[in-house]
Amino acid sequence: MNIAVLNAQIPLCTGGAEVLAEDLIQALAERGHRPALVTVPFKWYPQQSLIDSMLACKLLDISEFNGVRIDKVIALKFPMWLIEHDDMSLWILHQHRSAYELWDTQYNDLASMPDGHRVRDLIHREDSRAIASRERVFTISQNVTDRLQKYNCIGSGVLYPPPRAMSEFYCKDYGDFLFFPSRITPLKRQELVIEALAHTSAAVKVVFAGQADDASYLARLQARADEIGVDDRITWLGHISEQEKFDLYARCRMVLFPAYNEDYGYITPEAMLSRKGVLTLDDSGGALEFVIDGETGCVASADALALGEAMEAVCSSDALARRYGESARSRIDSMDISWDTVVDSLL
Repeated sequence: MNIAVLNAQIPLCTGGAEVLAEDLIQALAERGHRPALVTVPFKWYPQQSLIDSMLACKLLDISEFNGVRIDKVIALKFPMWLIEHDDMSLWILHQHRSAYELWDTQYNDLASMPDGHRVRDLIHREDSRAIASRERVFTISQNVTDRLQKYNCIGSGVLYPPPRAMSEFYCKDYGDFLFFPSRITPLKRQELVIEALAHTSAAVKVVFAGQADDASYLARLQARADEIGVDDRITWLGHISEQEKFDLYARCRMVLFPAYNEDYGYITPEAMLSRKGVLTLDDSGGALEFVIDGETGCVASADALALGEAMEAVCSSDALARRYGESARSRIDSMDISWDTVVDSLL
C-alpha cells in the first residue's frame, strides 16, 4: 500500500515529532508498505502566516503523485489533517496548543495577536470539522485524547509511540547526578529546575542535554544559575549523540522531566527502559500516565521548593533511586508499547 505520512515541519527545528515521523515511516516499510513522508513548512507568526498554512493544506491535492496513487494517509500534526483524502487516519501528536490549553497561560502567543480570538475560533472550527470526519482517530497519549474531548467533543484512542532503539537502553549504576535531556525552551521549565537547586544541598547536581530553541534564552538561564550560586552544580551539554544519551541515562541517579502539560514526552519511557525513575510535576501532562508517585518515581508540586525537596530526597538515598528504577522498568515492560500495535491500529 502507498502511504503518505503528513507532518508539519518547522525548518531547522528537530524534536520528538520528527523522530516519531521517521520511525513510523520505517515501521510501515518493514511491514511491506511503501511509505513517504510529506511535510509542509509551518510558521505560526504573524497570524496571517498561520491562516495561510491552514489554507495551503486545504488546497493541497495529495491523491496521486507522478501517476502513483496514494492509497492511505496518516496525519500527525496541525494543520495537516485539513488536507483532503478519502482514506485518512489521524495519529495526533498535538493540536495548535496556543489555541487550546495554552490559551490562558504565560506560554500563549496567539492571544496577543490582532484578532487572536477570531483565529482561535477558526482553528477550533476547522479542527472539529476535519477531525470529526475521520473514522480512525488516535493520539499519542491520554493527555492529548482528553484535550480533544474537552475542546472539540471528539473521542479518540491512545497509541503510545515506542522510543527509538528500545533495546539499546540499559542501566550501569545510579550515579551522582540528575539527568534532564530535552530541548531548552520555556515549556520544558529548565528554569524551575535551576530555582529548585537553590533549595538543595551541594550534593545535588543536574546535567542538562539538548539544544536551545533560542540562544538568548539559554544565556538567561545560565546567568540566573550564576546569580543564585548554583552554576557550579550544573552541566550544559547541548546536543548529544544517541550513544551519549544511552550512556547518560545508564549512569544518572534519576531523570528530571518537569515540562508543562507535556503531550507525551519520549523522556519518560526512555528513562524507565534505563531502569531509572522519573521526577515530574503534578501539571506535567503525559508523564503522569507513566509515573506512579512513590513507586516509579516522584510527582512533586510545580514550585521550586517542592521540586528541590524531591531532588534532595532521591540524591540522598541510593536505595530509593534503585527502588524507583526497578519499578519503572517493570512498569514500562508491562505496557507493551510496540510498532505492531501502532501500525495495525492506524491501518
